[in-house]
Amino acid sequence: MWTNWANQRQFVTPHGMSRRHFATHLAGAATMLGASLSLGHSLRVHADTLKQNRKSCILLWMGGGPSSIDIWDLKPGTDNGGPFRTIATSGDAQISEHMPLMAKQMHHMSIVRSMSTREADHNRGRYYMHTGYVPDASIDYPSYGAVISHQLLSQRPDLQIPPFIAVGGASEGPGFLGMAYSPFNVTSNGRVRNLEASIGNERLMQRKIALSMIEDSFIGQRRGNSAIEHKKILEKTYDFLGSQQREAFKVESEPEEMKEMYGKNGFGQGCLLARRLVEAGAPFVEVDLGGWDNHDGIFQTLQRDRLPTLDKAMAALTEDLNQRGLLEDTVIVWMGEFGRTPRINAGAGRDHFARAWSVVVGGGGIKGGQAVGSTSEDGMEVVTEPYSSEDLMASVCKALGISLETTFTSRSGRPMKIANSGKLIKELFS
Repeated sequence: MWTNWANQRQFVTPHGMSRRHFATHLAGAATMLGASLSLGHSLRVHADTLKQNRKSCILLWMGGGPSSIDIWDLKPGTDNGGPFRTIATSGDAQISEHMPLMAKQMHHMSIVRSMSTREADHNRGRYYMHTGYVPDASIDYPSYGAVISHQLLSQRPDLQIPPFIAVGGASEGPGFLGMAYSPFNVTSNGRVRNLEASIGNERLMQRKIALSMIEDSFIGQRRGNSAIEHKKILEKTYDFLGSQQREAFKVESEPEEMKEMYGKNGFGQGCLLARRLVEAGAPFVEVDLGGWDNHDGIFQTLQRDRLPTLDKAMAALTEDLNQRGLLEDTVIVWMGEFGRTPRINAGAGRDHFARAWSVVVGGGGIKGGQAVGSTSEDGMEVVTEPYSSEDLMASVCKALGISLETTFTSRSGRPMKIANSGKLIKELFS
């Protein structure tokens, strides 16, 4: 219902509607509303709203496969360790010296150092870590954002912004849960393509009535669920474009010192936008930071670029959410599709490695300040209980108050257990 596919041209065959066709309707609805609506009021978040215990999740997606052995689980003094040193944190675990700001926030976060997964290809690993399932041509599984939005949307009857928002890059889709739970893609400054034109209110109403008549006629021809979903898309689009909640996307309205705290770059402003969106009620926001496929010259890339960008934004997000009283109801997840090899290759880089790596989680009642599990001295093996994508997803659902007994039904009628029946990472819960 909420995805914007302006630059995509392939068909969404499960729903019988082309992405280009949908983008055309979204742009048309924007043209009908646009600047003629008064959206000048600032976003207001009332204390009683924040006390409703509305859970949310922010996924910080590190596309390309981040080197967790150089960030969260260093092996200094070993052949595989690399040049970086460890520093103490506000929790019990040590992390990279190039994450000094995040080190001060680690009492809120836990490092799961015993991830052991089975997909070391970018596309397969991305799909697996987003869904808890390996790719299967016979079924399209829903991603984190779709599952969490589906389960938490009932907590937000007044929500008019999309429930699943992808910032700065695409996410995985809704699978068999349907288009209502598709990711809504925006840039890090909150901009949505094709939503800038304007039209008068009189012409708006004329077009809206005409379009509604066309939709009703099409539905009356019993063309299946796609026609009904299509009409719902348009209704939600009108609600969104005319809603004051749309102010949440206006990152530029933040004070300069807040923008600077997060970092004036795409990822930093994307994390600031994520805070605004969960503050406004969005159940799930994914923020993309790519550039981690470092087969060559990894240490210079991490030290000069990726780690300073990550450190500033992630630390600001954690601190900001905590100061606003939102961290207790917001789960932060940091992960990529896999880790990178402990062995350093001939190009001074690291290659794909899924057997032993780390993710970071915190907020939402998850116990912070600890490292869960461990790897061998050379980083090649998990030496404690290994955890999978399914286990991580199950644990995030638990923190969000989503029952692990939840079962979905695929379009073929197949029952599907939430998080692919993953087990809890027990150490994350006191």
